[in-house]
Amino acid sequence: MAMPRAEDTARFWDAIAERYSKRPFADPDATRRKLEITKARIRPGNVVVDLGCGTGTIAVELAPHARHLTGIDVSSEMLKIARRKATDAGVANIEFVHACLGEGLARFEPASIDGVCAYNVLHLMSDWRDALRSIHDRLKPGGFFVSSTPCLAESLVPYRPLLAVMRWFGKAPSIEFLRAEPLLEAMREAGFTGVTRPHVGGSRLAVFVVAQRPQR
Repeated sequence: MAMPRAEDTARFWDAIAERYSKRPFADPDATRRKLEITKARIRPGNVVVDLGCGTGTIAVELAPHARHLTGIDVSSEMLKIARRKATDAGVANIEFVHACLGEGLARFEPASIDGVCAYNVLHLMSDWRDALRSIHDRLKPGGFFVSSTPCLAESLVPYRPLLAVMRWFGKAPSIEFLRAEPLLEAMREAGFTGVTRPHVGGSRLAVFVVAQRPQR
């Protein structure tokens, strides 16, 4: 199967940006608990990156707890909405960068970021293992990594053929069918320690993980 081109991916998300921005979280209570756990790890002097920030809802909520937050996304249309949300909320310590996630991370020097969030994005990256290594390398020693990833390979629903048809009609993006344990093991292989799955409720397929780069 041919790998999806970055411009095709961007075009898909650009096309649904407005509809996506109006869509509520699938499980608001679980999302709230995830955000509470994330906020508890952010310190006022921290520099934080939100990978795949989309329309900025999570980035705008987290930014006031940090010194500076950078949201990175491949969709320029989603970032227009994200900037509007930040302005409406009066959040000034935030910037949004239009880039592929790998390119966005490459803007940062190694060991220069205090925390990285990756909500609902790793399964959209064919190079997600490389992304984990890049995230680890750009975190400061002791820096935190928080992610929430749909692991659709563990579902009883036949998502693979369904999504293949939807992709054919341009109704779905390219998706990696991940499993929880290999995902956690890949994080450990990338160098993360303290890889844990806090209980937040919600769907068992939404694998929420907290990890960190070792202090040494």
